[in-house]
Amino acid sequence: MPKRSSKQKDTQQLARSILDAIVPDAEPKDEKPEKNPAAVALGRLGGMKGGAARAASLTKKRRSEIAKKAAAARWANR
Repeated sequence: MPKRSSKQKDTQQLARSILDAIVPDAEPKDEKPEKNPAAVALGRLGGMKGGAARAASLTKKRRSEIAKKAAAARWANR
């Protein structure tokens, strides 16, 4: 018995591959817009100090409560 190809295409996929072979630029490529460098730098600045600033503002007791809650959540699914 001959082995069948596991990569058979349906008619839509076959038509699309034929069209792509004939006209490679039939559909325009999606170009991502350029990011604003100032906005990127500002977002990175906030991200860099976020965790440290939060940790500095929390009390030792509150940090301990948060850590216990996180540990309970990690072990809850086991």
